[in-house]
Amino acid sequence: MKRSLLLLAAASLVLPAFVPAALADNDADPPRLRAGIIGLDTSHAIAFTRLLNDEEVAPDLANCRVVAAFPEGSPDIESSVRRVPEYTEQIRKMGVEIVDSIEALLERVDVVMLETNDGRPHLEQALPVLRAGKPLFVDKPVAGCLRDAVAIYDAARHYQTPVFSSSSLRFTEGAQEIRAGAIGDVIGCDAYSPASLEPTHPDLYWYGIHGVETLFTVMGPGCESVVRVHTPDTDVVVGTWSDGRIGTFRGIRAGRRGFGGMAFGSEAIREIGPYTGYRPMMVEMVHFFRTGEPPVSEEETLEIYAFMSAADESKEADGAPVQIADVLEQARKEAAQLPHTADWNADD
Repeated sequence: MKRSLLLLAAASLVLPAFVPAALADNDADPPRLRAGIIGLDTSHAIAFTRLLNDEEVAPDLANCRVVAAFPEGSPDIESSVRRVPEYTEQIRKMGVEIVDSIEALLERVDVVMLETNDGRPHLEQALPVLRAGKPLFVDKPVAGCLRDAVAIYDAARHYQTPVFSSSSLRFTEGAQEIRAGAIGDVIGCDAYSPASLEPTHPDLYWYGIHGVETLFTVMGPGCESVVRVHTPDTDVVVGTWSDGRIGTFRGIRAGRRGFGGMAFGSEAIREIGPYTGYRPMMVEMVHFFRTGEPPVSEEETLEIYAFMSAADESKEADGAPVQIADVLEQARKEAAQLPHTADWNADD
């Protein structure tokens, strides 16, 4: 699997220099990593801990154990309020220490998983981790808006700390095989997933991200414009890539729901296939923690979120095309005005 996807020299993270030597995974039995979790309002936090802390864990996940968690949630999202107490108790029973701040967490861990279900506080939560030089995985959505997503990657580059974000759908076996050339050159893709809406977030950030991530896994980056058709039960978003290829995402809110799609190649047409669970992404995450090499580039991640933000703009414009470059340019301007960038200028 490709671990670096055309990283732009000026936009990519500067990596291993800041990663402690103990994180290298050259040995058959790599050193132990202490992992921490921020946010206990998603089942991902529980599932990831079960995988990593299993006493019979396989070698590709071995020696990376969750040791501490900060159970922050969101007071204005009902599911978050309801889940935090339950998940805090579950993870405590797995031997994980519960701490009362991100600062306390950072004193106890080598690497961090940012699991807060709400993307809005992600920038604020990520900054102390990045300042501390702890490799960071940010669960979907990477942020609550494109401006903050850009800012997280800007901060990671400034503090020279590796970060990556992804839906676990990216690492579905079928999607990875297609990206690696199983059907020849990819000509197009129609991907789908559930797309429930959360009023506090851009429409597709909350759950449609899963199908959009599948689309970009198969197609790769390079989308130029987006058109969206919206009804209460369905979204259809059509992206046109710079080389003329077309990819679509169907977001489902009624009837039978699932994950998948169809990929069209120069040699074959093939179903992407069923979702294969969290484990493939966890293997990539542990490798990332040990090497500082993100399996998904900044370029591609930000393009995914620009695609979804452009879809919102197209919806507001009654289905008119929206240019990805315009959406990203505006987000970069807004990110440059955020308060923490003043601290960087003072440092410089």
